Amino acid sequence: MPTLLCFGDSNTYGYDPRSYLGGRYPEHIRWTGLVRGAGWEVINQGENGREIPVTAGQLASCADLLRRERPDLTAVMLGSNDLLSHPRFTAEDVTGRMETFLSYLRSHVPEARLLLIAPPPMAPGDWVTEPRLLTESARLGGCYRALAARLGLAFDDAGAWGVALCFDGVHFSPAGHRAFAAGLRAALEEPALRNENA
Repeated sequence: MPTLLCFGDSNTYGYDPRSYLGGRYPEHIRWTGLVRGAGWEVINQGENGREIPVTAGQLASCADLLRRERPDLTAVMLGSNDLLSHPRFTAEDVTGRMETFLSYLRSHVPEARLLLIAPPPMAPGDWVTEPRLLTESARLGGCYRALAARLGLAFDDAGAWGVALCFDGVHFSPAGHRAFAAGLRAALEEPALRNENA
């Protein structure tokens, strides 16, 4: 069975925003758990609050992770926290960080196969109260698509998967996790990804 390493933030971890103590949805609700049941062994490397790795130590740690786990495919979905944590950031700023990260991985772990996933755009909510977040998160998919084409990487845009968000405007609801899993399962059936893992 092929192995899928999912490298992301709280939406990969499965954070339940209804919990005040960093609680997590059960595995049968999290999208990583739902994809596990679709013919892939899943390694969940989601971390609450994670931004795109940019420091030397962060980059080296990620490369070490891929060398150690040796997944058949690594899905990367990050960028929302970069927008949330840096008040002046645009989609281009986030994409520049992502390019640095992915280029490092390709250089230091050339055998790694990477799938870049643009996170769903944010929605108005408790965490999303400024227009910049709505605008720039909606633009991220197009910027990531262009980046993936430039680097020759597989890409998909979760903004097209109908992912429902919770009251905070950032985190997936249970229905959102199901929609994300369905979108990712379809992406994983694409010949470019499926054939190399047959």
